[in-house]
Amino acid sequence: MAAPGQLIGLVLTGGAAARVGVEPFIMELIAGMEEALAPHGITVLVLVVPDLEAELATYRRWAAEHTVEAVVVVNVVHDDVRPARLAELGMPAVLAGRHRDAEAFAKVVTDDAGAMTAAIDMLAGLGHRVIGRVSGPADLVHTTERSVAMRSAGERHGIQVRIVEGDYSAEDGVRGMHDLLAGEPPPTAVVFDNDVMAVAAEQELIRAGVPVPASVSLLACDDSPLCELAVPPLSALSIDVHEHGRTLGRAAVATLAGEPARDYAGPPIRVLRRASTGPLNQ
Repeated sequence: MAAPGQLIGLVLTGGAAARVGVEPFIMELIAGMEEALAPHGITVLVLVVPDLEAELATYRRWAAEHTVEAVVVVNVVHDDVRPARLAELGMPAVLAGRHRDAEAFAKVVTDDAGAMTAAIDMLAGLGHRVIGRVSGPADLVHTTERSVAMRSAGERHGIQVRIVEGDYSAEDGVRGMHDLLAGEPPPTAVVFDNDVMAVAAEQELIRAGVPVPASVSLLACDDSPLCELAVPPLSALSIDVHEHGRTLGRAAVATLAGEPARDYAGPPIRVLRRASTGPLNQ
């Protein structure tokens, strides 16, 4: 059993740091962690740093000063050095995502590939044959899982798939949308890897007099109140982010209790169709 007064560290770096307070996903994830940890007297210590070196330096300082008992690692990338560094420091950790070299750590894994496949199946069923996507950073593991699944589903349905990379910001959502729509033929549906990019792109389309979904259907990979309040409301791949945070918190409690590392299933992801997605009518 974890001792009361312990801290779980969460470091937000680079783009994730810049989106604190803007992207609902991050704040809801932390709230879920806190809910699972609070009954055990454990609190989340969140630190915002500019880059990877600062994150690694934070882990070294925390380990030396015994500031936290464990850490939660988010935004796992393919060549992620953090699991190995944490293992060297003897720092217990929970990873939010898969990593091939992290057998020693518990992981909370969501089915991003299955969710993207369901989204493309839905859009294909509505008649769309050219589908674009503004992805998150390509080095993120879950971005690759979504891309592989999207291309596979597109091939199965005979759909032309186009993907441009974004950074989750509103500006990149608009830029990516313009890049996709400048193609020939332009996509009749566009998927965005988060809610902020999707809402910004939809607002830009409406300002430009492009009807949604009559001219282009939109879907976000993160659901949030932003999607519900958008006009028209945005379709989304909906996951219970609060429950995702709770699962991370429960995994951290189990880690502190000395339980063996294992994979925890994240909450299921479902396609939630709202008014921004419609049948092909060109």
